[in-house]
Amino acid sequence: MKVIGLAGYSGSGKTTLIEQLIAGLKAAGQRVSVVKHAHKDSFDIDHPGKDSWRHRQAGALEVVVANARRMALIREFPQPVEIEPHALLAELAPCDWALVEGFKHGDLPKIEVWRAELGRPAMYPNDPFIVGIATDDPAALPEPTGLPVFRLDTPAALLDHLLASGERYQYTQGHHG
Repeated sequence: MKVIGLAGYSGSGKTTLIEQLIAGLKAAGQRVSVVKHAHKDSFDIDHPGKDSWRHRQAGALEVVVANARRMALIREFPQPVEIEPHALLAELAPCDWALVEGFKHGDLPKIEVWRAELGRPAMYPNDPFIVGIATDDPAALPEPTGLPVFRLDTPAALLDHLLASGERYQYTQGHHG
């Protein structure tokens, strides 16, 4: 499995870029999975009144919902715990690529998604795990860089880079293969 993170501040375009990369990788015959960090303390993938929600409300530690086409695992943590992306990657079924959204401070190779208009500092000058930058305005980057820079409006360039450099993103840490 190859792994690349996409990190940036809210509103930078991470989710849209990941959607485009999923479609492009899938079109190239790759199996793609996603690990996403949710910033809110409480979020649901099921809804009040649904069986899975009712089971969690009753106190189940884990609820697995599955049918012939899909499976979802919901795990409750009695106390807040910061999950590392490696633990989540270990949960994935075999795939060719895992795209990791969020986890700004994770120790995985990451593409920083950066927009000048957000007024947020860039991470690439201080994060050795950032291997490239996707931006709407390369001329506005706050510091010169030798990293590859990709335009958000042409995601095919980033896709081509990932496919051509796949071995660079081969995942080994925490892999229980």
